[in-house]
Amino acid sequence: MNTYAVLILGALLAEYGLTLSSDLLNLRHLQPELPAEFRDTFDRAEYERAQEYTRTRTRFGLFSSTAGLAVLLVFWFTGGFEGLDTVVRGWGFGPIATGLCYIGLLVLGRGALSLPFTIYSTFGIEERFGFNETTPRTFVLDLVKSVALGVVLGGPLLAAVLWFFQSTGPYGWVYAWVVVTAVMLLLQFFAPRYLMPLFNDFEPLEAGGLRERILSYADRVDFPVDEVYVMDGSRRSNKANAFFTGFGANRRIVLFDTLVEQLSVDELLSVVAHEMGHYKLHHIPQRIATSVVQTGVLFLLLSVFLQVEGLFDAFYVDQPSVYTGLLLFGLLYSPVDLLLSIPLNAWARRHEFQADRFAVETTGREGALVSGLKRLAETNLSTLTPHPLTVALEYSHPPLAERIDQIRAAARPAQSAT
Repeated sequence: MNTYAVLILGALLAEYGLTLSSDLLNLRHLQPELPAEFRDTFDRAEYERAQEYTRTRTRFGLFSSTAGLAVLLVFWFTGGFEGLDTVVRGWGFGPIATGLCYIGLLVLGRGALSLPFTIYSTFGIEERFGFNETTPRTFVLDLVKSVALGVVLGGPLLAAVLWFFQSTGPYGWVYAWVVVTAVMLLLQFFAPRYLMPLFNDFEPLEAGGLRERILSYADRVDFPVDEVYVMDGSRRSNKANAFFTGFGANRRIVLFDTLVEQLSVDELLSVVAHEMGHYKLHHIPQRIATSVVQTGVLFLLLSVFLQVEGLFDAFYVDQPSVYTGLLLFGLLYSPVDLLLSIPLNAWARRHEFQADRFAVETTGREGALVSGLKRLAETNLSTLTPHPLTVALEYSHPPLAERIDQIRAAARPAQSAT
C-alpha cells in the first residue's frame, strides 16, 4: 500500500463510519411518545409501526452497506481491478470497447451482488409493512428494462466520454462535460414522454372537481400546463407522492394514484400548489445548473486523477487507462460526494420551505397543506423525529414538524393582512 491507498482507504472507512454514526444516532433519537402535533393523524399503534419500519430499514441498510464495503475491500486487496483488466485486455478489443466491457462487467457484478438485497427489501420488508404491490413479473420486467436502458443510453455516452479523454488531449474533460450536459438536458425533455412510460402508465386526471380546481389554480398563478397526470404508483407500492418533471411541451405535474385516493380535494390542491411553487420559484433550473457545474468539476478532477500514477498503483493496476481511472475515481469521489450532500441537501430543504410558502400564499389554505402532509407521513410510515445528523446527510425534504412550523409561520402574515 502506498500513501494514496492509505488516504483512499481512510476516506472510505470515514464515509462508512459517518453513515454508521448517523444511523445509530437516528435509531436512538426515536421518541417513545407520539408528538402532540401528530395525535390527530397517527394513533399509538400506527406510530409504533412507523418506528419499527424505521428500525427495520435502518438495520437492513447497515447490513447491506457493510456487506458492500467488505466486498469492495476484498476485491481491491486481492487485485480484482487488475485481474479483471488483464482478462478484458486479453480479448484484443480497442481501448474504447475494452473500457466498455471492463466497466460493464463491474456494473453487472455489482448489480448481481445487490440483487438479493433488493429482492429482500421489496418482497420482505416492504411486503411485511404492507407497502409492496410489485409482482415478480413486474420486478423482472423493471430489471430488464433498466439494464436495456443502461446499455442503449449509457453505453454510447460512456463510449463518448472515454473517447474524449483518450483522444482529444488536455481539453477532453471539457468536451465530455459539454456532451454529458447536452444529454442531461435532452433527457429532461424526452424522459417524461418516452422513458418514464416504459415503467408506469400516465393517464390525464379524469374530469371533475379536482381537475377543474387544479387547472383553475394553475391559470390563476400563471403556470403553463394543459394537463395533470395520474401515475399508477400502486402497481409497485402503496406509498403516495407527487412530482413535477420535464420542460416545455413535455412538462408534467404527476400525482400517484394512491395520493388521489388518500387525500381530499383541498389537500391535493395544496400538494399540487407546492409542486407548482418549485417551477414558479425557478428551483428546477437552479438544480439543473448545479448538476451541470458538479459534472464539470467532476470531469476536471478526473482529468487530474488520470495523470497521477500512484493512484493506479494504490489499486494494484499495472497499466493505467482512462476506463480504469474513471472507475477508480468514482470510488475516490464517493466520500467527497457524501460531504457535498450536506450543503446540497440544506439547499434542497430551503427550496421545500419556499415551495410550501408559495402554496400557502396562493391557496390561502395552510390547514389543507398541513393535513395533507400529515396524511402522507402516516401513509408512508415516515420518521417524525429524525436525528439532525441524519437530516443533514440524507434529507432533501425538511422533517415534517419543521415544515409544519414554517407553514403556519407563513400563514400568519396572510391572516393578519385580511
